[in-house]
Amino acid sequence: MEEAKRKTKTSAAVKDRYNKKAYDVILARVPKGMGEAFKQKCVELGVSQAQVIKQAVEEFLAK
Repeated sequence: MEEAKRKTKTSAAVKDRYNKKAYDVILARVPKGMGEAFKQKCVELGVSQAQVIKQAVEEFLAK
């Protein structure tokens, strides 16, 4: 009988440590309604919100 593989889960603390080491946080406040419209548009286009922000930052930095 083959031994079942043990399922492991990475703890939130480990993920948080990695994210702090690998990523910077950019926070933006937008007018009421704009945030929801942005979320809906991302869903319609099938893209992540982070993907849109990263692309905008890359284009801005390339100038």
